Amino acid sequence: QVQLVESGGGLVQAGGSLRLSCAASGSTNLIVDMGWYRQGPGNQRDLVAIISTGGNTNYADSVKGRFTISTDNAMSTVYLQMNSLKPEDTAVYYCNARRRGILGTFYEYWGQGTQVTASS
Repeated sequence: QVQLVESGGGLVQAGGSLRLSCAASGSTNLIVDMGWYRQGPGNQRDLVAIISTGGNTNYADSVKGRFTISTDNAMSTVYLQMNSLKPEDTAVYYCNARRRGILGTFYEYWGQGTQVTASS
C-alpha cells in the first residue's frame, strides 16, 4: 500500500506561483513513477506532469515551460512548482503514484486533492 498526502494549494493571482508537495508513505520502495493530475469543474482528470524513478519527466503541453515536477531520491516526496499561473490552471490537483506488484501488475494510488485557484 502507498498513502499520499498533498499540501500547498491555495489562491493566487494570475502570474503568481505555487508549489505543491505530495508525501508518500508505505511501500515507497516499489514506486515506479509519481505524477500530478488536475480536474477542473465539469472536466475529466488530466495528466499535468509525471516523473519516473529514473528521473524522466513528461508534461502536458499546456504547462510546459511553466511547471516543474521534481522528487527526492527516495521517491517519498514529489513536488510541482507552478509558475506564471493562469486562470485556466484553476482545478483540484491530485497526486498519483504507481507501484509495482507481483507478476508484472501495477497498483495506482491517489491523494485527496488540493485546490489551486488562479484569479484573473
